[in-house]
Amino acid sequence: MDRSLTKGAVDFIEEERIFEALSQKEDAGKVAAVLAKSMEKKPLTLDETAALLVVRDERLLESLFDAARKLKRDIYGNRIVLFAPLYIGNHCVNDCLYCGFRRSLKTTVRRSLSDEELVSEVKGLENQGHKRLILVYGESPLYTPEYIAHTVRIVYQTKEKHGEIRRVNINAAPLDIAGFKTVKEAGIGTFQVFQETYHKPTYAEYHPANTIKGDYMWRLNAMDRAFEAGCDDMGIGALFGLYDWKFEVLGLISHALHLQGRYGVGPHTISFPRIQPANGLDFALKHPVSDKDFKHLVAVLRLAVPYTGLIMTAREKESLRNEVMQFGVSQIDAGTRLEIGAYHEKESASENQALEKEQFRIADNRSLDDTIRWLVRQKFIPSFCTSCYRVGRTGEHFMEYAIPGFIGKFCTPNALMTLAEYLKDYGSPSTVEAANELIKEELAAMPEGDLKSRLLERLSDLERNGTRDRLF
Repeated sequence: MDRSLTKGAVDFIEEERIFEALSQKEDAGKVAAVLAKSMEKKPLTLDETAALLVVRDERLLESLFDAARKLKRDIYGNRIVLFAPLYIGNHCVNDCLYCGFRRSLKTTVRRSLSDEELVSEVKGLENQGHKRLILVYGESPLYTPEYIAHTVRIVYQTKEKHGEIRRVNINAAPLDIAGFKTVKEAGIGTFQVFQETYHKPTYAEYHPANTIKGDYMWRLNAMDRAFEAGCDDMGIGALFGLYDWKFEVLGLISHALHLQGRYGVGPHTISFPRIQPANGLDFALKHPVSDKDFKHLVAVLRLAVPYTGLIMTAREKESLRNEVMQFGVSQIDAGTRLEIGAYHEKESASENQALEKEQFRIADNRSLDDTIRWLVRQKFIPSFCTSCYRVGRTGEHFMEYAIPGFIGKFCTPNALMTLAEYLKDYGSPSTVEAANELIKEELAAMPEGDLKSRLLERLSDLERNGTRDRLF
């Protein structure tokens, strides 16, 4: 692998500037002005984002949450995109102190899926009703770009009855430009690389210097290499709990502003997982993030980067996921199983986790069907939509559609179509009943016109003829 950085690579995390921004005093007038800018769907600067992060007054916090709720509804409507993680292998050459897969942990059970096991895993996911996956790999010579591309192709080729995976995202080690090109050619969606922590001293503390991941700049430059390889859907993230959560938020915003400034496209998604118990995790967190602070950081991210998808995982408990979805989150996982092979070897996600075989503990182990029923009862539309990616509305093209608000013409009908497919093929009776009521309500609220007529025709065609995968 070529360990060169991109030409003109820069360290865009200006720590002094971040600390200076966070030193400002809470200012109600400034908060009001920043929220007004957010409501115009304009990205915020570091200083403006910091003005929201330092808020502590309860009334100001509530105005911040109200603005995030409204902005989320204005841009994303009431849709929640669903996906599942699929762990391919947990061999790893890194030694990250917080990870259950670290190389020095001798109690970890190491495994990589064979091609046959991968097919069985995908069929298990398809039989639940999943259409969107993120494949997860350790950092190991076993998991080359060619290997990753090979597994992606297997996933796309595997069909079970009416099931198929329509979008495969990737969470893997940073690649060089040639490696990103190889993976891109396999038809991936989003490629995720989390910086874990943007604070350099903390990064060095948790990622030993004698490992690949110990190279801060190699990781920080990963999304630049991906863009230069032709990948235009990128996912960034930080692992909250390693350092001060407000600093990490500004690190994420710095990363988003850098990508937008250099490539004209910000990250497609931002993730914000909190550290959870894991096999061999035996140190106390120096910077724990409370539920209150977690809600605060998600709301600020929504206000700071209006058109970036926000992903909340099953690390978080059901009650908190319920609350946070209201004002920021646009994607969640469901029916999650982290043990390699568990989608076809275990009966359900509710079985006790074997942490020596998994990366961390999850807090929400409900099935996909239970999650869908939970969402529709709260008037969210569970969506398996993959339309934008598959018809070319990605990267700069996505921004052309999204920023003026035109994305609403595609997202709601696509969400309703994919929900109707799920109900026809996989839904339990109670979920079908609840979701059909929501679909009726959504159709009644939709303005009369060509879009509604086409949606009604396609829903009827699905019911009468079983015609699936009709894209808007």
